[in-house]
Amino acid sequence: MVVLGGGFAGLRLLRRLEALLPADRAELIVVSPVDHLLYTSLVPQVCASTVEPRHLAVSLPAVLRRTLLCLGDAVAADLAAPADAQASADLAAPAGGIAAPAGLTAPAAMAAPAATAASVGRRTVTVRAADGSTRAIAWDRLVIAAGSVTATPDVPGLAEHALGLKNLDEAVALRDHVLSRLELADATDDPRRRGALCTFVVVGGGYTGTELAAQMAAFTRRAAAAYRRLRPADVRWLLVDHSPHLLHDLAPALGRRAARVLSRRGIELRLGTSAVRIGPDSVTLAEGGSGVRRHTRVATHTVVWCAGVCASPLAAALGLPTVHGRIVTDEFFRVPSVEDVFALGDIAAVPDSARGGAPAGQTAQHAVRQGAAAARNVAASLGVGSPRPYRHRDLGFVVDLGGRDAVANPFGVTLSGPPAALLTRGYHLASLPATANRLRVATDWLLNAAFGQEITHYVPSGTQQETIATAEHTGIYRTPTDTEP
Repeated sequence: MVVLGGGFAGLRLLRRLEALLPADRAELIVVSPVDHLLYTSLVPQVCASTVEPRHLAVSLPAVLRRTLLCLGDAVAADLAAPADAQASADLAAPAGGIAAPAGLTAPAAMAAPAATAASVGRRTVTVRAADGSTRAIAWDRLVIAAGSVTATPDVPGLAEHALGLKNLDEAVALRDHVLSRLELADATDDPRRRGALCTFVVVGGGYTGTELAAQMAAFTRRAAAAYRRLRPADVRWLLVDHSPHLLHDLAPALGRRAARVLSRRGIELRLGTSAVRIGPDSVTLAEGGSGVRRHTRVATHTVVWCAGVCASPLAAALGLPTVHGRIVTDEFFRVPSVEDVFALGDIAAVPDSARGGAPAGQTAQHAVRQGAAAARNVAASLGVGSPRPYRHRDLGFVVDLGGRDAVANPFGVTLSGPPAALLTRGYHLASLPATANRLRVATDWLLNAAFGQEITHYVPSGTQQETIATAEHTGIYRTPTDTEP
């Protein structure tokens, strides 16, 4: 059984499968470009130096006891078994040996079985390693849980100049970029250049953008006080969203309370506004109705794009039926057009009965719940247990605004201020999949409460920033319509 993706959905699924399936019933393999799950809900705290980056990285080999880890990106798959298929050489082990296949990391106590005659005719998935080499891995059940990437619409300059916030590399790069802008502002004698360097624009007033703007505004103003020629008042943050309401996907009360916190921190809310052009030193904003659009140019060297996500390009590369870029499944996570293939998480349009059969939202809460439910159905396809359709019950959301500020609506009860902050921190600690990570994150919070955040950065000021496509590896996929040069 091959699982593509080790994120919230993939990890939860594999942990449940390890519990549900006897060791001799199935060999489990996870394909992932990294050796960890990133707890993305706390990534804004990495940018604000509240949490150390590695403390949000949950080691896959440490929490998956029976699963083989194959490092790399799945870029293609054989979805129909050819009659003369050969056994995958990557799955073969030396006679009598216990070595894992090339490129696979196995838990110390687990042996990788040798290929047998039964593997002939099995379908394969193609994995691209970091060095560009590829290999084929045979599968009897394929589970697609490759997640999502930053949505990048056709906005001029977005691909070249905007920063994303989807993985640890982007989070650390953003923190370093922001601190280096403050250092450059402190060194310049030109007040207009200083103003542009101290202006930061976040596009997207959803969960991530709101948390990022709230926490980074507080962080950068504290950081500015450490420089000789900067004042906290020099730092300017703008939060831009096309919707007239903040946190428009959540309960309205959460958006209103979050907006009050952001306004109190001096963040300029540009709601009902879109970014229509991004340059190296400015962003053009358009506000007003569709008939009358007022354009404003904001001088800035930092635009962070948090305006939604889309399914991993793997969905298109596989050539499976999609809706809005997400793989079509039934309520049992099965891909109807192909046997023995399942999909879940952000990459899949899993019907949500709570939304009248509309695709479930692309949230961590859905991904974790789907992982547990899909494991039961995948196990049932092997004769263990019985399948059940996906049923989601919304438990509410938590939004950490930094310090003692947060908003939350557990079970429909709206909270804000310290009670919401306490609930939010407790929720995140409980949701982290490993005890070691929980303890490290809690220690980070205590140390920062006592001593404040670190304002040092790793990358020299002159280092060129990566584009979103480069940081998120979206350029490695080819769709079925691509032609060879």
